[in-house]
Amino acid sequence: MEQAADSSSRSRTSRDDRVAHVLIVEDNDLVSGALRVLFEQTGRRVSIASTVADAISVASADRPDLMLIDLTLPDGNGLAILEELQRINRAPRVAVALTGHDEPALAARCAALGCADVLLKPVPTRELLRRAEGWLA
Repeated sequence: MEQAADSSSRSRTSRDDRVAHVLIVEDNDLVSGALRVLFEQTGRRVSIASTVADAISVASADRPDLMLIDLTLPDGNGLAILEELQRINRAPRVAVALTGHDEPALAARCAALGCADVLLKPVPTRELLRRAEGWLA
């Protein structure tokens, strides 16, 4: 688990005057690293977690404005993160599931747990950043 330093160019959330916090939950270092760069370039503060346990720990300590969740993680299903964070009243402002499986039942479960969207990997970066602007508005 690693946490990013604040970026010098800061994007504010509309809810207050603090920098938007994006938590990327992804076990592939290349993917999480690329997403970190993309979101830091837009002024977001970025944290990375590669397991269910790490994501719960990071989000519990520093509630994210946006959490991008890979659903297939080494220690379990990414949706377990949302279940636990909701249980302890630390759910992110916006959660988005990222998956390689285009399954209606999975999308329905994500929606039931409060995901704003379910994106099929690989997600085009411009599309992801465009949608993130809306989620963080």
